[in-house]
This record gives sequence, C-alpha cells and structure tokens, in this order.
Amino acid sequence: MISFKQLPLEAKAAVAAGLVFFSMMLSRSYLAEQLELRTRRWLLRLQMALFANALMLIGSLHVWRSTVTTFSRSSAGSSFCFVPWKIAVFMFLALAHSSFFTLLFLVAEEPYFFSLAAYTCLGAYIILIFFLFTLGSVEQAYKFLTGRGAKAGTGNKNSRTAMKPVLAVMLTVVLTIVGLLNASRPPTVNSVEVPVHKLPSSMNNLKVVLLSDIHLGPTVGKTKLAMIVRMVKALKPDITVIVGDLTDSEAEIIRPAVEPLGELNSPLGTYFVTGNHEYYTSDVSNWFELLKSFNIRPLHNENVKIVSPKSTDDWFCLAGVDDIEADVLRYSGHGMDLKKALRDCSSEHAIVLLAHQPVAAKWALQERPDINLILSGHTHGGQIFPLHAGAYFLNPFFVGLYKVGQNTFVYVSPGTMYFGIPMRLGSRAEITEIILRSP
Repeated sequence: MISFKQLPLEAKAAVAAGLVFFSMMLSRSYLAEQLELRTRRWLLRLQMALFANALMLIGSLHVWRSTVTTFSRSSAGSSFCFVPWKIAVFMFLALAHSSFFTLLFLVAEEPYFFSLAAYTCLGAYIILIFFLFTLGSVEQAYKFLTGRGAKAGTGNKNSRTAMKPVLAVMLTVVLTIVGLLNASRPPTVNSVEVPVHKLPSSMNNLKVVLLSDIHLGPTVGKTKLAMIVRMVKALKPDITVIVGDLTDSEAEIIRPAVEPLGELNSPLGTYFVTGNHEYYTSDVSNWFELLKSFNIRPLHNENVKIVSPKSTDDWFCLAGVDDIEADVLRYSGHGMDLKKALRDCSSEHAIVLLAHQPVAAKWALQERPDINLILSGHTHGGQIFPLHAGAYFLNPFFVGLYKVGQNTFVYVSPGTMYFGIPMRLGSRAEITEIILRSP
C-alpha cells in the first residue's frame, strides 16, 4: 500500500484540499452553534482560503514545471536571465496564492496595492492554467492523430516543449492587460424595457436602477462606489435596488467605503437583498443596520408596496428573498423563504422579486409562476475568460433578459463591479436601467 510520503505532490495537495473541505463541513454542521460569531466568521474565511490554496497548489506545480523546470533542462537553463525568471515565476505564484488571505488582513476604505497585485496575479494564473492545459491537450491530440510521438528527435521535441509555455505566457500577458483595462472603465449603462403584466398605467415608464455584485473589499473601495453612485443619480431612478454581494468584508471594517450610498435618494426608495458573499462575512445583521442608517431598506424575506405618485390606489409588490447560501451555511434566522417574502402579494397586482442567484429565481417561479419580474445577479457574466463556461452551465439564467412563460421576465445583471480580480474579459460591468412598461 502506498504511504502518504510516496504520493506525488499533486496528490498530496488534493488530500489536503479534501481535509480542509471536510473541516468546513464539520464546522458548518456540528460547530456552528457552539462557536461565537466572530470565531465562526474567521474560521470560515480561513478554511475557504486554505481550501482554495490547496486546490491552486496542484495548478501551481504544473505552472512551475512548465515555465521553469522545462527550461532548466535546455540551454536556456544556463542563461543569465534564467534566475530572474525563476524568481519572477515564484513571486507570481506566491502573490496569486496570497490573494485569498487579503480578505482577512488587507481590507480598508481604499484597496491596498498589494491586494490589487495579488488578485491581478490570481486572474493571470487562471488564464495561464487554461492555456497551458489547452495547448498541452492540442499537442497530445496532434501526436495521437499523426502517430509522431515516438519519432520526433530530441532537439525538435525540446523546442516544441519550450514553445508551449512561451506561447501560453504571451497570451496570458496580453489578455491580462486587456482585462485590466476593460475593468478600469466605468460600468456601462444598459437600458432595458420590460413589459410588466398588471402594472398600473399610472406607473408606466417607472424607472428602476439595478445594481449587483459591487463586492466592496480588497480591490473595490470608496472611490469606485462613489463613481457608481454618481452614475445612478444621473439616471434619476424612481427606485434603486441592490441585489446582493455588495460586500466581502465586515461592516465595521469597511464602513467609510460605504458612505457614498447615503447619497442615493430615489423617491420611491432604495432596497437591498443579500447575496452569498454577505453570508460569507458572517456579519449580516450589522450590514442591515448600516444600510438602514443610509436610508436603504433590506428586504429580509419581506415585501413593500410601491405606490404610484399619481394615485394611492395604484401599486405593485416589490419583494426580496435571502440568498440561498444562507441555508447551506446554516446562518441562523436567514434563508430563502418565498412564502414569507410574498405574503399579501396577490396575483391581482404586479409582483417584482429581488433574488440574488438565478437558481433562486428558478425556484421562485416553480413555486409562484405569477411573479412578473425577477431581478438577479451573481453570475458576473463570467467576469473573466475562461470562467464563462462554468457560470453559464451552473446557472439556469446567465446574463441579460429572459422571458419565462407568457407574463414573466427574469433579468440577470452581469455585475456592477467585480469580485476580487480587477479584470473583465468577455464581459462588461453594468448599471442596468430598467423601464417598466404597463400593458
């Protein structure tokens, strides 16, 4: 029987990831009620960081062997540039691995340079892993189809082997720069008209501005939030809604960065529902109190009547549900409760639901097909290549407007900022201006 010491490094990393994952499940199920909130908060974040790093270690070993070990066996290994290259690759990998720990130690009013550099390396790491794997797979497929695997000379083989990491690194550098430039631009304003069944005619052309996935934390701070608020105010919305993942940190730590939200002054109110990342902070109650101090109302499995300024008899039901991750985390007093959220919301009036995840939108429609419009986020539109495929297949609605049935629409925001990695590839940050049309 093979001992742990005899396992390759990749297998050891996989075992470590499995052990951390098991400890996460143990903490959620058996220790959740026994630990105080602050301890549970730090333990959860530390476990998530360790789990991510254990998985990344498998990829990092492949990156090191492809970009360093490969060249050490060739004439390039004796070059004076090889040592600086080894140091650069090591620093790149170290920064990528450290990114998850910045959530614990480096969150403030404005992002630290170290956090921005670490998360940029994480984004480049994801892209590099993809190209190394893809190019390697293409080479193996070519060898298999042509039957040239054993015929190539040593010199030609080494040359081709060295070309893969060089090409992968070049593509990664180019796409990283493009992604950084794309994410540095202000969010685009996307105007969408949605017909809402049973919306009173006096509320025709009501303007709702949708924000999602701002992710205040290591790489998004007060300056970017102030820019978003200015753009929202310029649109002069009747209602502003924030559908989750506003933050990745505790309210007390990042409070100064949140202050621009106090300038939102939509006449019919500003509303908020939780996303999964609010529950990762384990600080939802304090966030609710902070948002209320800025005149932003959390919809904690509840609803409000949005009354027409022209007639008090005309109104529609605006409801919000907790994110479904609250149930997974066993977060006390929270969890998606659609019946509670839609209490007194009858099909005689239009119903608009705020639900962070598209999966929650699907579940809601299965239970209440009379909902007219659901506003979601969560997917980020994939945020960066090559994560789009995963986001697309894991969510019943990916990004944009979907018609479900005869009188129901779902709109999924691609996110107003980004999570951690300050890059956008194949997606664009968005502030959505939704114009409600009466039939």
